[in-house]
Amino acid sequence: MRHRVGGRKFGLPSDQRKALLRGLVRNLLLNDKITTTETRAKDVKPIVEKLITTAKRNDIHARRMVRQYVDSNLSAFAVNSDTGKLMANPNYVVPRLFDTIAPRYKTRPGGYTRITKIGFRRGDAAPMVLLELLDGDVAEGKGQGALPGTTTKAKKKPKEAAAAKA
Repeated sequence: MRHRVGGRKFGLPSDQRKALLRGLVRNLLLNDKITTTETRAKDVKPIVEKLITTAKRNDIHARRMVRQYVDSNLSAFAVNSDTGKLMANPNYVVPRLFDTIAPRYKTRPGGYTRITKIGFRRGDAAPMVLLELLDGDVAEGKGQGALPGTTTKAKKKPKEAAAAKA
């Protein structure tokens, strides 16, 4: 019985599953959006949200925690093959996360990603989704006190409602 056992296995051994999720997380943080299957996106979303929340602290311990998950075996610098000079590695995620992504969500209390269904994959009909990072701060029109799913519509008085029906 698998009661209360979280996570999906994706039919992979644990090391390959972790590598798959890390790769998806890295690509999402580098490109701001990725196209993947629905189940993979549902597993990647909480990981990315926790990393962004950690990056919002912007201290050395947060950088080490993020690097431990995302770029544990990737160098921050690389040698350019054309010039032979040492330069910043363009595939290194940590500076991008701390310098551009985390400040974007400084006042946002969570919910940094969105999953949008885009159809089915040809061949095996797997449901495909677009997993993307949202733009900036809290959306205008919704304050901190508003409950999700509530709107502020003006209620009609009973006499106006009866006149509208007639």
